[in-house]
Order: sequence, then structure tokens, then C-alpha cells
Amino acid sequence: MRLVLASASPRRLALLARLGVTPDAVLPAEIDETPRRGELPAAYACRMAAEKAVALPAPGSLVLAADTVVAAGRRILPKTEDEAEARTALALLSGRRHRVLSAITLIDADGRARHRLSTSVVAFKPLSAEELDAYLEAGEWRGKAGGYAIQGRAEALVRFLSGSHSGVMGLPLYETRALLRAAGYALG
Repeated sequence: MRLVLASASPRRLALLARLGVTPDAVLPAEIDETPRRGELPAAYACRMAAEKAVALPAPGSLVLAADTVVAAGRRILPKTEDEAEARTALALLSGRRHRVLSAITLIDADGRARHRLSTSVVAFKPLSAEELDAYLEAGEWRGKAGGYAIQGRAEALVRFLSGSHSGVMGLPLYETRALLRAAGYALG
């Protein structure tokens, strides 16, 4: 069965490889990712994953899409585009718990959509000015939700994680595996 990954993320491709899965095509979905007014983080993540999946029509194929959101309370933290934005996000997360919501949508060969949401709780240690500066200088924050990549240097700043480590990276493998199996995809 043909599998299309609706993502440009190299992390998602690498995570799928951990399941023994190599997509037949990797195509980023071009959608408007602006949160709606008053939209809560979980609803936003689920909507984004679903919209990405339907944006890539592939009749007879499976289409897998995901979206990961870092949320401080009801606030959705953006994918950081500049250092100032990353500094603001990381200062907000310093010393406190936040949620990482990873939504997945799989459209099967018959066009039926299946959805899953993984919620993880992450807490950073209180970050000193030196730690924050060093992390920002390394540049891992670029384009990352909440300004960090847990699979890199930020992992040493995490004092608590409850949930899915792969979900915080961008694709919760337990839920992804379950969706692929339910759709009849043969896993390696």
C-alpha cells in the first residue's frame, strides 16, 4: 500500500524510520497555519493535522499528516522565526510545565480519516541567562514550536517529561503505529 507523508519535516521522516516505515512520497502540505481567534491548542493541532492530510489528495494511498503544538496554558507558542521570538518563548517556559500536543491524521485508501492526539507534559529547569544565551547561540530554535528541539541540546534542560518523547519531537510513534495498523499498512 502506498504511503504519502504530508510533511517537510526531516524529524518526522526519521521517526517513521524507527517504525521501519519509508513513505513512498514526502510532500509538504501548503496550508494557512494561522490559529483561529480563541482556538485552543489541542483543537488547533488537530485541525492542522487534518487540513494537511486533506490538502494532499492521493486516491488509493494512505496520507499521513501531523502537527505539533507547544502550549503554555491556553497560549499557542509559534514556530520561532527569529532569536527574539525564541528568547521570549524559552523565557516563558523556563522553570515551568507546558504541554506538547502532537496530532496525527491518517486518510486511508478509501478516503476515511482517522485521528489521534498525543499530549505530553514537559518542564524545563529554571534557565539562567547563560544557559538561555548558549542555547540560542547554538541555533536549534530555528523553526521549532516553542523555540526548542527536545532531540538536541534542549533535552539537557528538561527536568520532567510525562508522555511521548517522540510526540514532543513531532510524531508520536505509538499512535502513528496504531493508525497505520488500523488502516492495514504492513509495518516492518
